This record gives sequence, structure tokens and C-alpha cells, in this order.
Amino acid sequence: MNFTRVLKNFIFLSVLTGLGACTVGSAQKTDQSLTKYVDPYIGTGGHGHVFLGANVPYGAVQLGPSNLSTGWDWVSGYHISDSTIIGFAHQHLSGTGIGDLGDIVFLPYTGDIQFRRGEHGNEQSGAYSLFRRDTERVKPGYYAVHLDRFGVDVELTATSRVGFHKYSFNPDETPKILINLDAGIGWEGEKEGHITVENDTVVSGYRYSQGWAKNQKIYFTATFSQPVASFQLADSTALQKGDTITAPRAYAALHFAGTDEASKHILVKVAVSPVSIVNAKLNMQTELPGWDFETVREEANAIWNKELAKVKIETADTVARKVFYTALYHTLIAPSVFSDVNGDYMGSDFKPHTLPSGENYTTFSLWDTYRAAHPLMSIIHRERVPDMVNSMLRIYQEQGKLPVWHLVGNETDCMVGNPGIIVVADAYLKGITGFDRDLAYEAMKVSAMKDDRGLNWHKQYGYVPFDKEEVESVAKGLEFAIADWSLAQVAKLRGEQEDYDYFIKRSDAFQYYFDKDLQFLRGIDSKGSFRPGKFDPFHSAHLANDYTEGNAWQYTWLVPHNVNGFIDLFGGEDEFITKLDSLFVVEGDLGEHASPDISGLIGQYAHGNEPSHHVIYMYPYAGQPWKAADRVRQTLETMYTDQVDGLSGNEDVGQMSAWYVMSALGFYQVSPAGGPVIFGSPLFDKATIGLGEGKTLELVAHGNSKENRYIQQVRLNGEPYTKSYIAYEDLVKGGKLEFDMGGTPSETFGVAEESRPKSVR
Repeated sequence: MNFTRVLKNFIFLSVLTGLGACTVGSAQKTDQSLTKYVDPYIGTGGHGHVFLGANVPYGAVQLGPSNLSTGWDWVSGYHISDSTIIGFAHQHLSGTGIGDLGDIVFLPYTGDIQFRRGEHGNEQSGAYSLFRRDTERVKPGYYAVHLDRFGVDVELTATSRVGFHKYSFNPDETPKILINLDAGIGWEGEKEGHITVENDTVVSGYRYSQGWAKNQKIYFTATFSQPVASFQLADSTALQKGDTITAPRAYAALHFAGTDEASKHILVKVAVSPVSIVNAKLNMQTELPGWDFETVREEANAIWNKELAKVKIETADTVARKVFYTALYHTLIAPSVFSDVNGDYMGSDFKPHTLPSGENYTTFSLWDTYRAAHPLMSIIHRERVPDMVNSMLRIYQEQGKLPVWHLVGNETDCMVGNPGIIVVADAYLKGITGFDRDLAYEAMKVSAMKDDRGLNWHKQYGYVPFDKEEVESVAKGLEFAIADWSLAQVAKLRGEQEDYDYFIKRSDAFQYYFDKDLQFLRGIDSKGSFRPGKFDPFHSAHLANDYTEGNAWQYTWLVPHNVNGFIDLFGGEDEFITKLDSLFVVEGDLGEHASPDISGLIGQYAHGNEPSHHVIYMYPYAGQPWKAADRVRQTLETMYTDQVDGLSGNEDVGQMSAWYVMSALGFYQVSPAGGPVIFGSPLFDKATIGLGEGKTLELVAHGNSKENRYIQQVRLNGEPYTKSYIAYEDLVKGGKLEFDMGGTPSETFGVAEESRPKSVR
């Protein structure tokens, strides 16, 4: 056991707690609290799939309600259309398209509940309650609701690894709590629950499940503020101190016997660990030794305020302010901590390991988040990036390749391409330190030379042929090419000429797919022939055509790493711009089998899904930045609202919101790794970005308004700045970046060849 590390964690927590108390007090006096602008309900409707509940930034615990309903719109456990709660689970996903987690469910109740098990764990007919929306109270780090059926008021808050419950029961009822290790979210196969009654105030155990994460085990320990009078299983079998139950579906009902008023208020602390019950207890001892619920709630609020305060905006648009801080909040839910306070974590080899320092993370939705969420992190959370990269490098060492879509120690291999390479390369090229650069290069190269998931064909042919890879061949080849370009840039920086030559050539795979007659990227076979038959660029078939959650209109633009080379394929800028303009106005039938992920349509531009997210920012490469400004403002205003269905697609673990945050600030990273960021149209009058190490970047948009959306000229630290982009290294130096805005496009800004962004070879 690493006691030095535990001591450091305890000292850090104590300091943070002290700072948190000061922050809260200051916020109350000066009204600088930013959590008041966050509306966690945004994205709980429609297909946003966001998490609703209590947590702290990047925490291992996401403590919140799980509805009785299941299905695609309940993959986070909660949807605004529902009025049922089966209990309060300690881990949830946010914004994914597949469901999992929902582990370790606690339900306070009174009276008797009958169990009639259905097909899924959360279909017990008796173990749930109705609730009314007007009894819910939600803010960052806090959730409260009244359970109508049982007359119980529930309040929740959390530290990173501990969920804190406060239950207030009706004085006329006997308080009871159900521990439900059966219920989970998603489509699980084999599962097992284990519960040990340690004494009259402590219950511990674990839950094992096979779902999206094929091999998940989460350990927990629960401590109660009141002694438990009796324990029993759902079938009424009594349990005594020291008894243990292990079953595919494990439930324990805890009855409390107190008769005075104080006994009707029960506090429960539940600590989790990916490694052991012993570590769960250590997590609780270190992070939450006391019982002061209000203090912990205030500390969670202070931690959220500290993170949100890294970006301070000035605007008269109250709706945009709410949307912005809610988006920033959503980017901070994951990746989530996947290690204990002593540095222990469960590796991708399903063996326990111990970190030398830092944190280990999981929930890497990399196909989504490499596009904006990780680039945003490299600006405002640069201090966390080394731990993120080191987590990925450990995954490489334990499973033989960088992560694709990693969840609680499991490689799901979800989505296409090699996005882990892109994220590691981005950090490498940006000069971020704190990880082994030689190991990072090795991990990228080994991952790029695997023969799985269609990469064997990409290596053999330079692209992925549809007659070798039956589905998603174009999407796979394009995503592999983006990763190849990212790796090539690292090779060039290191002076690895042979590697550079090889991977930069592979990055040109998009040229094989380009049909110059139709001007679309299309499926091509191993002999170089396009897919025969009638070609319909509108048609989409989920998991059954050449694209991933898209059609030819959307995937034709997936060349963020070589925009200039892509423009040349069209025969010049005029032809390219004509085609790009048409993307935002054409309409057609996607077909009955189209992916539900194709949403947020402006013409055929699909903002609700990630492959489209860079497309608007291609205009400046062709010298027409004002068109980017038009489409950026249109997207900010129409694809994001302050309503419950305010996201145009799945949140996708922060990516949808990261696009808003970056674009509202006035820029976006098109190049997959290393920058620069391309200017669009800043939404706010002023924004101050905390860059760490005492540095700030002040963004000022003079004369900004709905009409004045076009950048006329730019000044950097008072000096004229003529480029329509800025390098990452210049951005993070800090200083003052000023935009003069106007109501008509500038005839000069970003037009000249030397002012435009250019793709790096």
C-alpha cells in the first residue's frame, strides 16, 4: 500500500477543501458563482443522453437516478420523459450511444416491495417509485428528489470516489434501504453480485457484469449513519453479521429500527474501487471521513466553480451564457478517474497495478473526443493531459495497442480508426511533457501496424477496399489516414524520415476514394473500381454501407489533415467552394435504415454526429472565412438551446459540448493533431481563458452582435494580426487577442494566400 501517496491525496483534499470553503464564501459575497449558470437538464431530452446527478469533475463516481425504462434514450440511465426511479446508481455514462454501468444501486423505501424479475435487472415490478419533476433540484455536485411512493426525500452529493446520500423518511414509517446489485444499464449478459454484512453499519461487496465492457468488476463499501436493525434478502431470508451472499442477482434489504426524529434522517456513504473492498474503504477514509453532508455539497460546488472559472465570459445574452457554462460542465464529466487514492488501478490485462504518480483514467470515447474535447483540454486543462496520455500508454502496455473506446479497463473496439494515436500525437506535437515520449512513439507505431479492424487492408492497398471489408470501408480508411498523418508529424519532429515517408503516404488514402466525376468519396474495391450500381449520396444504412453513421455527403469532407490536398482534387478552390456551399443546402432521402445518429441537419451537414464537426472551418483554407462565420453562428444558435432537448445529437462524452465551447470562443482545431486553431466568429463580447501557470488569454470582440458576426481585423497584444488562424504555441502563451467585428464580410481579412491556414505535410 502506497501510504505516501495516500498522505499526499489527503493533504491535497484538505487544501482543496479549504480553498473550496473560501471559494464558496467569496462566491456568496461577490456573486461570482458560475454553477448557477449550469442547467444539467439540457441534453436530458431528445437524444442527448447526458448524465444527470451528483459528481465532481472527472470523478470516478457519477451518482444519480436510474429510471425504470430501458432503451437507446436511457443509456445514461435517465431521460426527461420518464417519471420512475429504481434507485440511485454510482456510475453512469454521459452522452454515449450504447448503455452500460448503472452499478451499485441504492433505493430508500418504506413498506414492502415485491420482486418479480423480468428479462433485465431493472424490471423488478416493485423496486421503484414514481416522482414529480417539480420535486427535483439539480446543480453541479448535487441532486435531490422526493420519492412519491415511499414518501422519502433524497439528496445526493459526491467526492471523486465516494457517493454521499441523505435520506429523510416519514416519521410514521420504518426506514428501509435496498442494495440492488442486479440492476444495471444496457444489455448485460452474465452478472454476479456479492454482499457481505460486516457489522450493523457497514456493508461491502462487488458487482461483476458482462456488457459493453465485457469484464467489469466494481467493488464498494457502504457505511450508514444509523445502525441497521436487520438484514434480509429479497426472498426474506435473514442475514446476520458476517454473512455473505453471492448470486447472479443479489439484493439486500436493510431495516432500521430507530423511533426518534433523528433516526428518520439516514446518511449513507458509498465508496467504490476498481481493485478491492479494502481500497474502497481507503478511498472513503481519505476522501470522506466525516458526516457533514452540507459541507461536502458546498465543496463539490466549489470544485465545479474552480473548473468553470477557467473560462470567464462577458455577454448580455443570458441564454448563450447558460448554454456555454452547461456545455463546459458537460466536457468535465469524463474521462473519469479509474484508480484509488493509493494509486492502485485495474489494468487492461485485468490485473491490479500501482501508479508511480498521478491518476489513471477511463471512459475514452476517442472517435468522438479527439476532434474537440481533447484539443480543448490541451488549452484549459493542460495540467491533466499528461495523466490522460499516461493512462493511454499504460493501456498500450497492457493490451498491446492504444485505446480505441476504453471503458472501465475494457477495450470495446467501438467505432473505427485509430483515434488513440491522434490524441497522443496531439499532446506530443504541442510540446506537453510529463509522459515518456519514446514510449508514446512506440505505442503509436505499434498501434498503427496492427492487423485488426480493417487495418490489414489499409496497409496492403493504401486504403480499405469494400470487397475485403464488407461495411464502413470508406470511414475506416479515412479515419486510419487521419491517424497516419498524426503519426507522420511526430516522426518528422523526431527526425524519423523513413517512418515519416511511410505514414504520410498512407495518410493520402482519401485520394483513392475520390470520384472526380461525381465529386464524392466512394467505396472502391481491391482492383480500384468504384462500387457498382446506382450511387445515391443521400442514402445511409446503419452498419450496412461504406460509411459509419453517415452518407457520402457527410463523409466526403473527412480530410481534416490535408485540406489543401483535398481542395486540389476538386480542380481548384472555386470548385471546392461550390461543392462545400451545396452541402449546407441540399436535401434528400436518407432511407429507412439510416443511422439515428445522423441528426442536427443543415442541408446534409450533420452537426449531431462528430465526423462533420470540422467541416465549417474548411472555408478559411479556401480564403472565405466569412462563410465559416455564417455557418458557425447558425450552428451555435440553432443546434444548441437551453431546453431539455438542447443538443442536436448524443453528447458523446463531451465532444458535442466541446464544439460549442471552442466555437463560441471564436476558434476550432481542424488539423487533428498539433493545431493551429482556425478563427470562426466569437460569440461573446469578452472571454478570459485561464491557461495555467498564471497565464491568461483575453479574447475581446469589439462591436460584436448577432448581425456583426464577421471578423474585420485582428490584433494580438496590440499589434495587427492578419492571419485567419493562430498557432497553438502562440495561443497558450497568453496575452490579448482582439477581433473587430462587422455586419458585412471583410474584403481583406483571411483572403490573401499568406493569411490562410495551410495543411502541413
